Parts: sequence; structure tokens; C-alpha cells
Amino acid sequence: MKWENNRESDEIEDRRDSPGGGGLPGGPRLGGRGVGLGTIVVALVAGWALGINPLTVLSVLSGGDMAPTAQVDSAPAPAGAPKDEMGRFVASVLGGTEDVWGQIFQANGAQYAKPRLVLFRQATPTACGTGQAAMGPFYCPGDQKVYIDLGFYETMKRQLGAPGDFAQAYVIAHEVGHHVQNLMGITGKMDQMRGRVSQREFNQMSVRVELQADCFAGIWAHHNQKTKAILEPGDVEEALNAAAAIGDDALQRKSQGQVVPDSFTHGTSEQRQRWFQAGFKTGSVQACDTFAARGL
Repeated sequence: MKWENNRESDEIEDRRDSPGGGGLPGGPRLGGRGVGLGTIVVALVAGWALGINPLTVLSVLSGGDMAPTAQVDSAPAPAGAPKDEMGRFVASVLGGTEDVWGQIFQANGAQYAKPRLVLFRQATPTACGTGQAAMGPFYCPGDQKVYIDLGFYETMKRQLGAPGDFAQAYVIAHEVGHHVQNLMGITGKMDQMRGRVSQREFNQMSVRVELQADCFAGIWAHHNQKTKAILEPGDVEEALNAAAAIGDDALQRKSQGQVVPDSFTHGTSEQRQRWFQAGFKTGSVQACDTFAARGL
């Protein structure tokens, strides 16, 4: 992936050298909880118990509420952009997402509120509770921040079999996709559904949310390739391999030897690949309406 000469985002909080690292009491909360591809990896790294992401029902693509939720600071932002290569890589990918979504929102008469991305080690406070490295990357709607311990990339390579810089970029773009959903009003709608539908129905809605975030990651790749020619041979395959590695069916088969579709919260390997490709091939938000799709 060609990223070195691209604009690096200023919306980075580098907490990797912060003392302590303890979080807010009580662990992650369900209300306004963090969302992301990382919750699946919790299952992989810490016992393989698949978590459930709270998210939604969509009214969005046909004109949902685009107003961002109130932002809550979870910790002071250390000054200065990251200077190490991996920190700069993350800043470059985030900058690319800002360019794409800023243009898309502007074209639809709205202003894109950029998320901040927090680099941390082991644990850090968030508006969704204590963020821990074992959770993998996640997005917290409460403070509109993406959180990532870069050690997760070693997990991707060694335990998930998903190496490569474009696979790493896909992870960030997926979490930013959850931020876009939050701005569109999707996250709030999911929170409203909690307790109103059965767990099975809630899981099914969560799958549609996650697949849409995969599709939004594809939109980022489409437009960055079109404007910046970031792709090198094998890059798309890296992203598809990562999507396959974190499919619910693949993780369940590996962890417990059987697949339980009613417990899926993120989608199968094939579904995750297909929806990433839908966004990548079209670059269209309308093509990512997983909620209107009869089949996923």
C-alpha cells in the first residue's frame, strides 16, 4: 500500500506512553458502548465467547439524521503527532478516510465531523468504559473516538493469518465506518431497539450494521485508489483475507468446532468479503444499504 506521501490526520491522540493506563470503573458499558471488528477478536484472544455489538436499524441512506452526537472527552490529548512509522501509517489512513467522507457528506449538504483516533497500550479510559487491548480495535460513540492498540496487528498476522498493511488499513476504515453510522443516526436507533426485540433479532440487526461498516471501508478504498492510487498488487486480497478471517463462521468453527448462525453478530466470511467488495467496486453509499438487502 502506498501511504507514505499522503496527508496525515491531525486527529490522533497518542497515549502509548501515558502512565498508568487504567480505565473508567466497571469495564465496558452497553449504553453508548464501543463498536467494532475488535469485539470478534476478543473471542479469539480471550476465550472465544462472541460478543454482541449494539447497533441498528437504518433509516439513513434515504435521509436519516446527520447530526453528530454530543462529544464527551475521555482523556486529555497528548500533544504532537506520532513520529514512529506505524503511528504515521495510522495517521495517513485516517487522513484518507477524512478526505473521502468529508467529500461525501459535503456532496449531500452535510458537514463531516471527524473522529479522533487514540493509540494506546494495554488499557485506556473511554466514554464507553475501560478500553483494553484484548478487545481489539473499537469505536466508542460516546466520545466519537476510534481506539487501537497497535499490538492487534501482530494478532492479525500470527493468530488470524491476516498480514499486510492494507489489511491493517481496512481495520481502521471499518471502525471509521462505525463513526459514519453514528453520524447518520444508525447507532442511536440500535440502542433504542435493545430490549424491544429478541436476542436473535438483535443479533441479525448487528450483522447488518457490521456488514455496512465493511462496505463503508470499501468506499474508502475505492475513492483513495481513484484519487491517490494507493493500491499495490495483492492489497485488495489482503483486505479480503482479513474479512474472511474475522467472519463469525470462521471464528466459531475454529474455537468451538461448530457454527451457530443465530449467534452471529458480524456476518460470515463470505458476507464480509462481499460487502467490502460492494463498497470498493461502486464507491457508493447507496450500494451499502445492508438494511434494505433481502439477502446478505
